[in-house]
Amino acid sequence: MQKNPKTACFYKMQGSGNDFILFDNRSLILPEEKMSTWARKLCPRAFAVGADGMIFLDTTPERDLDFVWHFFNSDGSRAEMCGNGSRCASLLASKIGLAGRTQTFGTDAGPVKAEVFENGQVKVQLTPAKDLRLDLSLLLEDGQEINIHHVNTGVPHAVVVCERVKKVDIARMGKAIRFHRDFSPKGANVNFIQIIDKNSMFLRTYERGVEDETFACGTGAAASAVVGGALGLLNSPVKVTTSGGEELSIDFSGEDVFLTGKAIIVYKAELMLDSFGL
Repeated sequence: MQKNPKTACFYKMQGSGNDFILFDNRSLILPEEKMSTWARKLCPRAFAVGADGMIFLDTTPERDLDFVWHFFNSDGSRAEMCGNGSRCASLLASKIGLAGRTQTFGTDAGPVKAEVFENGQVKVQLTPAKDLRLDLSLLLEDGQEINIHHVNTGVPHAVVVCERVKKVDIARMGKAIRFHRDFSPKGANVNFIQIIDKNSMFLRTYERGVEDETFACGTGAAASAVVGGALGLLNSPVKVTTSGGEELSIDFSGEDVFLTGKAIIVYKAELMLDSFGL
């Protein structure tokens, strides 16, 4: 195995429009301290491969885990968890022989259980929902006061219930809430939801680390469903329609939260490392 290859094989994948660059680190053997740099250099759109995040799959000596992942946002920040990324990682792990169709893998947020189905759907059991706080009044820098809810579904999420979510200025509102001092220093992802009926909703998400709206957010869909359930607005299971038009299914009961949706391998390719100074 080459420790300093001039090329590196990678997979481009997407889950509900959330796209990722994935590496099998068994052959790449990239040290953890270099992974953030790779994410910052390869995730920019137009100038590199382009993705919302980067995932490295690796072996582990822990007997109760099939593999571990290292997940990085496009800005190079390491994230504890990513729902749509976990579905992509699970599918790829089953394809390359790193794990079977039923698996458990390690994340910074804790172990995640997953099942890969024949039809391309992947079901993951997210880490238990915690730190649920409802009806928080947030004063923004422009003087606007907004009612939000908070829950951690692997990463922290703020949830805002809207009447017409398509009209929301996600870039402005998302950024203002994401960087609010009440969520410092790490900040929070921000979800804007519109309830359609007791079992369905529409979701738009501003993701930290990407610093923009993304087509979908798995942990955000889970957080929004949990909050909707706690408010008495939603019953499990919940069909979540993302801004990318895809549908995710969220099942929740107590602390248990399950996310189901499609994961797709878009292509496999070779990266020319010299082009990026890697």
